[in-house]
Amino acid sequence: MSGTRASNDRSGHPGGGLKRARSEPGGNKVTVVLGAQWGDEGKGKVVDLLATESDIVCRCQVGAGPGRLCPPLPSGASPPRASCNGVVIHLPGLFEEAEKNEKKGLYQVIFNLSLYGHPVFDFHQAVDGLQEVQRQAQEGKNIGTTKKGIGPTYSSKAARTGLRICDLLSDFDEFSSRFKNLAQQYKSMFPTLDIDIEGQLKKLKGYAEKIRPMVRDGVYFMYEALHGSPKKILVEGANAALLDIDFGTYPFVTSSNCTVGGVCTGLGVPPQHVGDVYGVVKAYTTRVGIGAFPTEQINEIGDLLQSRGHEWGVTTGRKRRCGWLDLVILKYAHMINGFTALALTKLDILDVLDEIKIGVAYKLGGKRIPYFPGMLLNIYIHFSLSYLLSHTCWERLFAF
Repeated sequence: MSGTRASNDRSGHPGGGLKRARSEPGGNKVTVVLGAQWGDEGKGKVVDLLATESDIVCRCQVGAGPGRLCPPLPSGASPPRASCNGVVIHLPGLFEEAEKNEKKGLYQVIFNLSLYGHPVFDFHQAVDGLQEVQRQAQEGKNIGTTKKGIGPTYSSKAARTGLRICDLLSDFDEFSSRFKNLAQQYKSMFPTLDIDIEGQLKKLKGYAEKIRPMVRDGVYFMYEALHGSPKKILVEGANAALLDIDFGTYPFVTSSNCTVGGVCTGLGVPPQHVGDVYGVVKAYTTRVGIGAFPTEQINEIGDLLQSRGHEWGVTTGRKRRCGWLDLVILKYAHMINGFTALALTKLDILDVLDEIKIGVAYKLGGKRIPYFPGMLLNIYIHFSLSYLLSHTCWERLFAF
């Protein structure tokens, strides 16, 4: 990812660089990196830059969809990583990803798992795919999930039928009984679902012993990190504000809170310990799958952005939809998250254009809508966009 920029924050720190995670006399604070659009903004690059000077890097929600549980860092530069209670985690995928990185000679990760996290089972992934087929058959459109089982796992959690890491590590007979009940619930909903219950339980028993040394009480782990010796704690958000289960363009969203509130609930961290919140913004907008996209360019501009930006889904390989930067959704994301700074990525992708457009307002019936419309999916085909036209001066822009 090239062309990463950072704005001055409101505390007056000069220069273009991002401030690093910091410690405070009254307890440490966490520095948060969040997506400000529909994902794929380049959060990983910002996190990788900040992680080299951090003591702990945490994940607070979602699972292994974007392939970032063990991001590749240079050997010797990887701080301990914590997957906390808000994360759902596919254990085979975790070890497979870590093994791939180690084979490449990148690093051996020190990984901490929360007792309260929920494992993604193989049948969750199978159900994810079956639900997409069902939506397509019933409504003629699907959500476009990564089919990694994240949604069904969060559904089990919300329905209080799910299982946690602590269940896997305690009485395995009790765990097995509950696992079979959960599998049977899904089989009753999807009769074609083929689940090798005994085979999966055998594998899970093996994984239980592999993860046992990694497992921590997530709340106490974070409490010690916040109140012990000075530490720089970095939190990597997944997805983005417009994919948040509550604030995103529902129903074409993910299954958890990807905004700053998810940091508190997904880590067990009090809000007063949230420090800087960096919003990562691509210089244009992209989206994967179905859903409202007001500034989308289904033309040669969109094709140019897609090809120059190499806009393909990391997990699915799907072609990303591309369009102009939309300041309406960016303002909305800031209203929710209170960004202290923005990191602007992929600015150089636009340098072949003589002029660029930036969406600055939505209008309905000729009147400007003063807020982001929650019913965007229903009304966006009826409203118009106001654009700011910019005649670019790239030499001056890249001079700083």
